[in-house]
Amino acid sequence: MRVTRSRAAALAVAAIMLSGGCGGGSSPAGGGKAANEFSVALTEPDHLTPGNTSSSYSLTVLDALFDTPVAIDPASGTPLMRAAESVTSTDQKVWTIKFKPGRTFGNGEPVTAQSFADAWNATAYGPNAWTNNYYFDKIEGYDELNPESGEPTTDKLSGLEVVDDTTLKVTLTAPFSQFPITLAWIAFAPMPKAAFADLKAYDQAPIGNGPFVLDGAWEHDKQIKVKRSPSYTGDRPAKADAVTFKIYASRDTAYTDLRAGRVDLQLTIPPASAPEAKKLLGDRYVATAGGTMDYLGLPVFDKRFASADLRKAISMAIDRQAIVDAVYNGTFKPMASLLAPLVPGYRENACGEACAYDPAKAKALYDRAGGFTGTLNLWFSNADPSYEQWMTAVANQLKQNLGVADVKFRKVPASDYLSTLRAHKQDGPYRNNWVMDYPSPQNYLESMWGEGNRMGWENKEFLDLIGQANSAPTFDDSIPLYQKAEDIALAEMPMIPLWNWQDQIGYSTRLSGVNVTPYSANLDAVSVTQG
Repeated sequence: MRVTRSRAAALAVAAIMLSGGCGGGSSPAGGGKAANEFSVALTEPDHLTPGNTSSSYSLTVLDALFDTPVAIDPASGTPLMRAAESVTSTDQKVWTIKFKPGRTFGNGEPVTAQSFADAWNATAYGPNAWTNNYYFDKIEGYDELNPESGEPTTDKLSGLEVVDDTTLKVTLTAPFSQFPITLAWIAFAPMPKAAFADLKAYDQAPIGNGPFVLDGAWEHDKQIKVKRSPSYTGDRPAKADAVTFKIYASRDTAYTDLRAGRVDLQLTIPPASAPEAKKLLGDRYVATAGGTMDYLGLPVFDKRFASADLRKAISMAIDRQAIVDAVYNGTFKPMASLLAPLVPGYRENACGEACAYDPAKAKALYDRAGGFTGTLNLWFSNADPSYEQWMTAVANQLKQNLGVADVKFRKVPASDYLSTLRAHKQDGPYRNNWVMDYPSPQNYLESMWGEGNRMGWENKEFLDLIGQANSAPTFDDSIPLYQKAEDIALAEMPMIPLWNWQDQIGYSTRLSGVNVTPYSANLDAVSVTQG
């Protein structure tokens, strides 16, 4: 899970682009399916309303059902128009979005600028308590929809103006150069008027504007079936007739089914199985750098962790490569940056010495900082066995390299982990994870090190630089400012970068021509091999 200021958990979405062609067997994996249908291994989603989920399991389905205003160009990582025709501004504060005309939802209802405004208002409306509420906090009127006390007196953002059926005017509270790229996030998808008759029912059977529509009910903990939308006229028509998302309780079980030909595509092969998958699947195994990062957060609100030297000593005492090799079979990349490598502005060694494994220097710095007294509690959730494995390695290294005598684990149920961190109940280092929403340094730095962060870290210069970067005239102008902010966060080290996830993907002989992009799960481009 990822941990943000007041935000829900999410996991990485590996994005897939597959093309048709001959080769491999033509027998359907799992048996009995149509020739142009394939299956995808999935974990049970939490919600299927675009504004109310940031789970990658949900996103994999929603990417097939919805077109967001913008997509991410897989070659450059820059905005690519999708439902929108253009996104323009002269001052980075007031934006005009022109939508492509003539589009419809799966139920035949027209997609208009009002469809987007209605969805955004619903997500931003505090009493709905939807996961993606915070994405709208830069639009004028957000505070009125989310008052500190009492109920809102309005349910509409004052910064949204529907000019006509294809034009939406958006006024932000301040200039924000990253606004166009944020529109690729699922929270900015439209919703039809039919949704608002019963939002709970809609969550179980969403109607979108994308290349697929639901085919039957969401069968919880079993499957979600979608089929090609008969009314879709957008830019990415479905190649397959149907997709079945088979829901698994564990990635290991899903991998067993992939090996046996009972599922066609797995987006998250367990790292422990990666060596075998490489041999077994050959060129049907694909690994690519993703946008997901693991960190070790430090509770600087606890005076025992107030020293930046102590925090750096902990960082330098951790052998990232050894842990990646032991726990993840070398499939993840040790990091010396707060940003994932595919993010513009990434610098491979931004951290420098403070992220280099050096037990002798770590111990000297640790002693100079006065060491640590009492029990060092390491916090993580029980969501995946690998979390305890790498925390065990960290514990052993801190004992051996720094002489920390008393280290204990605080393993928290996944359902309680985020609320525990939000309440600042963690009294020691804790597992922190971030999944990229869109490729911008702002998405990492402001979300995790900005106001209200989990560490209790405050730095005015950092916040000022983030504000300047957000208000920069262009995306390119913002990069040096975000880098300066990153330098401050690394110098004080309230959170330690550990490693970048590498997505491990495998597919059956029924599929061919796999190209991978980390920006979306483009299942619309998937087609089945016809032998």
